[in-house]
Amino acid sequence: MASEIFDDKSNHVIPFILSHLSSPNTPKDRPFFIGLNGVQGAGKTVLTSTLNSTLTSPPYSLSIVVFSLDDLYLPHSSQVSLAAANPDNPLLQHRGQPGTHDIPLLVSIFSDLRHNRRTQIPTYDKSRFSGQGDRAPESEWHTVNVDPANPVRVVLFEGWCVGFQPLTQRQLATAHSAAVSRLHDTTSYSHHQGQLAHHSLASVTAINDALRQYRQIWSYFNVFVHIDAADPMYVYKWRLEQEATTKHDKGVGMSDEQVKKFVDGYYPSYELYTDALRRGLFVDRENVKGSEPNIHAPAPLFVHRHPFNPPPTFWLSIPTRTLPSPYEVYHVS
Repeated sequence: MASEIFDDKSNHVIPFILSHLSSPNTPKDRPFFIGLNGVQGAGKTVLTSTLNSTLTSPPYSLSIVVFSLDDLYLPHSSQVSLAAANPDNPLLQHRGQPGTHDIPLLVSIFSDLRHNRRTQIPTYDKSRFSGQGDRAPESEWHTVNVDPANPVRVVLFEGWCVGFQPLTQRQLATAHSAAVSRLHDTTSYSHHQGQLAHHSLASVTAINDALRQYRQIWSYFNVFVHIDAADPMYVYKWRLEQEATTKHDKGVGMSDEQVKKFVDGYYPSYELYTDALRRGLFVDRENVKGSEPNIHAPAPLFVHRHPFNPPPTFWLSIPTRTLPSPYEVYHVS
């Protein structure tokens, strides 16, 4: 039976966004950029839909564009070439990980939005090429800022790895070595968890190196919302719930084993980058090559989801001043 998906976040996220949108420090001559991160199945799609419908309706009636990092996957031909150029890296054999997105195109889109220029937002058809996916023709792209008198006021950009920050090579090597040690530690429960140790250091280094280019995008954000998980392993349960809903609604979907393999391909990045995302973000954004200048540190909000239904409890944490800073933490039921 499909699990019902609850929206237990928007009542806290919307006031957070509105408070910063109306702040005197927020420029009024350009869009307000919102970054949204969350593991698969944590509720990004439901939250995004609620935010969009609420903020475009009275009394706010804001002009909003909503799109996802998934919309910027490489065209199928480019993904095939990438896989062929990296035959020993299983993380690059299919779409998903950093390195499989069209970052130059995404940078161009964000720049056009920032300057209120006419902008085309691509779409991606995941069903093409027997599920390998491909970018949709430009005729199916969404065009915004058509009317100069009514430019986009809010940009809502979501994705599973939005906000992830690359590690130094030393940090990466240390994390990988620790994962390999846990894999061979048969006395520990952690021996059974994680996917990082199943990939070579060279493979994850390629992902980490690719992630450096993504920071240009993160630098645009005025606020950032992170839907966290009490344990990243919950993503397997939540993704199974999503697939059960898909099967219920469409009659087709992946098997449980296919879902596991699907999540396995993403999980090394959860292991590598989630802890840093929890500690704070964009603390050195002024040092990011190609970043968007912004004198105000972006404000983060963290929503902490537990794997229970009915509606879970979660944590909100908001920095007291600019980053890095202590967090005021509230437990909300």
